[in-house]
Amino acid sequence: MPRAKQLTLWVADQPGMLGEIATALGEKKTNIVALMGATEGGRGAVRMVVDKPATARKVFASHGWRATDEEVLAVTLSDTPGALGRVAAKLGRAGVNIEYIYAGSAGSARKLNAYLGVSDLKAALKAAR
Repeated sequence: MPRAKQLTLWVADQPGMLGEIATALGEKKTNIVALMGATEGGRGAVRMVVDKPATARKVFASHGWRATDEEVLAVTLSDTPGALGRVAAKLGRAGVNIEYIYAGSAGSARKLNAYLGVSDLKAALKAAR
């Protein structure tokens, strides 16, 4: 299973912020491949995988948005019942905790890419094979 570079953007929790982020990336021709957003402690946390991480970091810095980056487990799943269960069960048997998950298009109507923040990436990569 491959790894993916995830960017986490910490921004104000206010109306229009996601639109501002997506527009700023679009203006620099940076595609959002997968996205998850939530509020945490009065601020917005937007986790994403993009096709041009270096460009995205520059966009974020130019707007004064704080960003961090992490590696996450990237898994391509078939769009069928039980596909996620099989992968999640493998990780559980290996003692890997799934801290969060989100998904994006895999370029096919019958597949999707899932991105998992896990407690032990090395063990997850081995277990998810």
